[in-house]
Amino acid sequence: MITLTDDMKKMIAHNLAYVATVDDEGNPDIGPKMSVGVLDDTHLFFYERTARQTLRNMRANGKLVIAVANRATKKGYRFFGTLRLHKDDQIYADAIDFADKHGLKHPAVVPVLAVRRVDLLDAGPKAGTTIAQD
Repeated sequence: MITLTDDMKKMIAHNLAYVATVDDEGNPDIGPKMSVGVLDDTHLFFYERTARQTLRNMRANGKLVIAVANRATKKGYRFFGTLRLHKDDQIYADAIDFADKHGLKHPAVVPVLAVRRVDLLDAGPKAGTTIAQD
């Protein structure tokens, strides 16, 4: 797995991230997820609350990409990896506790992405360049 840098962690912490999935017919789906965060040095997570198309797609094929960018600096990252949906375990229990403490809807699942590749989303000639891959 890829070890997330401090810059990657800050980017996730301070900017809106988007998750992209694809259905079984190859139709893409993308949406903002305000709950994307860093679980540890090699994993990203979010709380899947809507339990609609994104969840259907993840369950169908396990494909997920998380992208985050800062408009002002024109820099960002795209994260690829191995997806695992958490329900009925400690990661999910922690998400329920967080939701209860903050008056939020409980997530249907907590998707966790083990990061295996990172691409730059910086504006200019380096856009889309893979900067880390295992």
